[in-house]
Amino acid sequence: MFDKILIANRGEIACRIITSARRLGIRTVAVYSDADASSRHVDLADEAYRIGPAAAAESYLRPELLLEVAKQSGAQAVHPGYGFLSENAGFAADCSKAGISFIGPPVEAIEAMGSKSAAKRIMEQAAVPLVPGYHGENQDPEFLHGQADAIGYPLLIKATAGGGGKGMRVVEDSEKFIAALEGACREGKNSFGDDRVLLERYLTKPRHVEIQVFADSHGNFVHLFERDCSIQRRHQKVVEEAPAPGMTTELRENMGAAAIAAAKAIGYVGAGTVEFLLDEDGSFYFMEMNTRLQVEHPVTEMITGQDLVEWQLLVASGEPLPASQQELFVTGHAIEVRIYAEDPDRDFLPSTGTLTHLSTPEEGPHVRIDTGVRQGDAVSVHYDPMIAKLIVWDLDRAGALRRLRTALSSYLVAGVTTNISFLGAVAAHSDFAAASFDTGFIERHRQELFPETRPACDRTLSLACLDVLLRRAAEARVTAEASFDPHSPWHQTGGWRLNCDNHQILTFEDGEEEISVKAHYRQKGYLLDLPSGPMIVDGVMGAEGEIMADLGGKRFRATVVRNGAEMSILCQGTSHRLKLQDPYARQDQEASGGRLTAPMPGKVIAFMIDVGSDVEQGAPLVILEAMKMEHTITAPTAGKVVALNFDVGAMVEDGAELVDFEAAEVV
Repeated sequence: MFDKILIANRGEIACRIITSARRLGIRTVAVYSDADASSRHVDLADEAYRIGPAAAAESYLRPELLLEVAKQSGAQAVHPGYGFLSENAGFAADCSKAGISFIGPPVEAIEAMGSKSAAKRIMEQAAVPLVPGYHGENQDPEFLHGQADAIGYPLLIKATAGGGGKGMRVVEDSEKFIAALEGACREGKNSFGDDRVLLERYLTKPRHVEIQVFADSHGNFVHLFERDCSIQRRHQKVVEEAPAPGMTTELRENMGAAAIAAAKAIGYVGAGTVEFLLDEDGSFYFMEMNTRLQVEHPVTEMITGQDLVEWQLLVASGEPLPASQQELFVTGHAIEVRIYAEDPDRDFLPSTGTLTHLSTPEEGPHVRIDTGVRQGDAVSVHYDPMIAKLIVWDLDRAGALRRLRTALSSYLVAGVTTNISFLGAVAAHSDFAAASFDTGFIERHRQELFPETRPACDRTLSLACLDVLLRRAAEARVTAEASFDPHSPWHQTGGWRLNCDNHQILTFEDGEEEISVKAHYRQKGYLLDLPSGPMIVDGVMGAEGEIMADLGGKRFRATVVRNGAEMSILCQGTSHRLKLQDPYARQDQEASGGRLTAPMPGKVIAFMIDVGSDVEQGAPLVILEAMKMEHTITAPTAGKVVALNFDVGAMVEDGAELVDFEAAEVV
């Protein structure tokens, strides 16, 4: 076994590998870019080395830098995790040349599966079932058109070097083929530097079922059963579970045998995943083989009781597999959801920002959380926006689903938009509960899963008001205790007024809408005049800012996270953002001007003004690009631009001062 390994990755998977290595007494070496200098995986590792700027192309994707760190640190092996260089045959070969073990399959196996077309030819020779189609070398458009007509429609065009849904087109009829082919080739070229494609029959309602395989250098092969990964957005998985619902013993044995045949055909060693499309009639077809550990490996670990990272380390050090096929069995059911900083209502576009609040369900035998971030960390524009993987287990699928719904309701994140509410909607859907789904589940149930954005409900408004009122009462008590006369009536917090009802008006911005709530002080609590009627509310604020609220006789535990005037109200798995209007702060802002800062990390695309320009309120000043989205920053009031603090093309961090701005004098 190795004494020290280098982890050529970051975030959640780096932390996951460190956990197993530490349990086995193996020292770990982390690498980090400038953006990850204070990240969780750096803190967990025994050693950590800087390898370059934030951009992955200048850091995590530089094989020579990684190998130099391995030599400097004395690491005997490199674990590539997944993504980045995990399926890069050149990197694996470079490790071998340097005398460093690559914790992954042989170079030849990576190369064999690197091209979808080549992989299908190998699988065809190994008698692994294939979707009817064409995966040859002739890429002439007219020839491909003829092949498509022979295969029949609907048809799928796929970039041979593709992944993640890029370079993929569904064609409904012959007349649309050429245009779709051109688009797929163009996208494949731009994304992977390869414009070759393959064709295959498009299955209208398939399930995505994959088999976890493992092999050692002594000729032993096993499979660790199947995972169902059918719930996908943009051809990318968001929910995975094991075992696959409805799996029969016969089908499991047939798919497992096919997966092992695929691994044997390429002389595989290590962890791999053979992915299949499972049709409605029970027939299954090889799709691709991933020559690495999969993101969803925890569900396999939960139902088998095996540590797959430990297996990788054992196999890479030359030891035999820890168990035979006869010693492996399934216990219970596990479901994994990927929690992303993304906006489901905007086609799952990634969200950037700082995790101003992060509280998670309690971990234990039934709940596991794999993550690489902590409260206060930033989700940047440079890397995948996954916050964590939430995995639940129970004796059966119904129990696992209950665990999932409960865990999602107590997973609270503020500072970025997340997909937690969307995942909750999936988990609560009757068809998902009945295991009646396929890869088109999300699109088919779009109306139920993507309800129209609704204004803040009474519960949300009540919690926002309580947060404001309880904070103000606490501030008043502190002031009273610090004064020479703590019993002065001017320090009372009951809202007393002379000849007037004791109340105050709180105004919130809810998107484009403005909502005002009149809060009347009562002997115990407050009477709120809410949009749907009055409600008596009361609450206690805890040491960490959480609120135990009584709303009209119903009690809730909630958290309200403040970022200036912005408020994120988190309760039972839901999150709603409001902005508290402060007329005094608004007057101060309009009177002062000052500097304009970046609301998120991003790239300066353009300045719409010059130094010395006089601008009106609302005039566009700067355009930022973050996660492929453009954001325009406007003038808060009329004034003059004093200085531009960055060049076009510069990468800026959240809060960076972009423009020095001088507000016009109020006449």
